[in-house]
Amino acid sequence: MPTSAVPGPGQPETLSRLRAATESAPDASLRLSVLAERLAVCRLDPGAEIPAWATAASFFSVTRTPDELSIVCPEPNVPMGTAYEGGWRALRLEGPFDFGLVGVLASVTVPLAENEVGILAIATYDTDYVLVAESQLDLATQTLRERGLEVRRA
Repeated sequence: MPTSAVPGPGQPETLSRLRAATESAPDASLRLSVLAERLAVCRLDPGAEIPAWATAASFFSVTRTPDELSIVCPEPNVPMGTAYEGGWRALRLEGPFDFGLVGVLASVTVPLAENEVGILAIATYDTDYVLVAESQLDLATQTLRERGLEVRRA
């Protein structure tokens, strides 16, 4: 099961430090868009080849570590017998962002953590994506809008 990229409710001191760090983040100008696809987070053996089904979409992410091959892709692409957790939706932070810009991802993840919305973060060269469970998508978008962020849904 994926772990949250932000501390859980039992770690208030960490949240306080993150909250302080995000006060100077560019919240007011930050825009997010909700991707239309329902996504799955898959786990394959660390030595597995990257399967064609994993890359057959406009949005996918592949990460290899010594422990696993992790794939994020549209849920309908995942074949039977694959270990996965489905029902994820992606919020795209509309970049690109300069690598020196601090607090962009935290300005999204901290409010979500404060409202007990679990996330999985994916970073690319230009921007970041925050995955939330589809069952928490309405809460996530409402939370971010209340913080002054613009969230567009497909």
